[in-house]
Amino acid sequence: MKLSNFWIRTLTGILFLVIMVFGLIWDRTLFGALFVIILWVALQEFYTMALGKRFLLQQKLGLAAGALAFIFVACHCFYGWDLRFLTIALIPLLLIPVSCLLLPSREGFGDLTYIYAGLLYIALPISLSPLLMMDGDVFDGWFLLSLFIMIWCSDVGAYCIGTAFGQKPTSRKLAPSISPKKSWWGFWGGLFFCVGAAVGLHFLTWLPFPLIHCIVLGLIVGAGGVCGDLFESIWKRHFGVKDSGNCIPGHGGMLDRFDSSLVAIPMACVYLSLFGLL
Repeated sequence: MKLSNFWIRTLTGILFLVIMVFGLIWDRTLFGALFVIILWVALQEFYTMALGKRFLLQQKLGLAAGALAFIFVACHCFYGWDLRFLTIALIPLLLIPVSCLLLPSREGFGDLTYIYAGLLYIALPISLSPLLMMDGDVFDGWFLLSLFIMIWCSDVGAYCIGTAFGQKPTSRKLAPSISPKKSWWGFWGGLFFCVGAAVGLHFLTWLPFPLIHCIVLGLIVGAGGVCGDLFESIWKRHFGVKDSGNCIPGHGGMLDRFDSSLVAIPMACVYLSLFGLL
């Protein structure tokens, strides 16, 4: 019997959550393997949206640079490798302009900027994630898991409140030219759920910061997640696609799943760093 889209979406969503939770808290090697796959697939989806089958060599060099940067940052954080190894990631990055000298045609040459855009947008924040995973010499993924829980709660709140109140003809849309279904009801619902999750995680001691900072953190993560979601929607509208890919049945692509976190988590870390809490 063929499963409905609802059940496919539900089952793959549960599987996704289980993999993410275990990848974040179980073991540093598992985390590294999981997130280098996430980086590679999300970046490849972005390059496919932007460039299709053009500049394939440069796409592979961009993917290699992003993956190597993550691997060497992770090995530095988890196993004490000398940070000088990170310069190896510069080799494929520097080979991109060299390889352009061999292009048979310069048509669409300006589109090569998407290679660098993908590295800044996707590879950079994911490559820095291992810096959040150690408590001294101990692998500790509970902080990053807490940030993801806040993002997931925000998504649930936005969906529930937005569906219940934001789809009426009189409801004001958040950004109708970018994502017509998103409403201000959904935005405030997501923000409320995100702050509630931050407060709950504070009392569970998963967020070991003063309560006021946890509340602000909830506001930042909630708003940042919406910005990340809308930012990816702009890219998809620009490239004329509905989803970034189809690697997660019922949910679209890897980039669709992590678009919020690419903006929300760095914003949260900047806030905590400014107050000396990270």
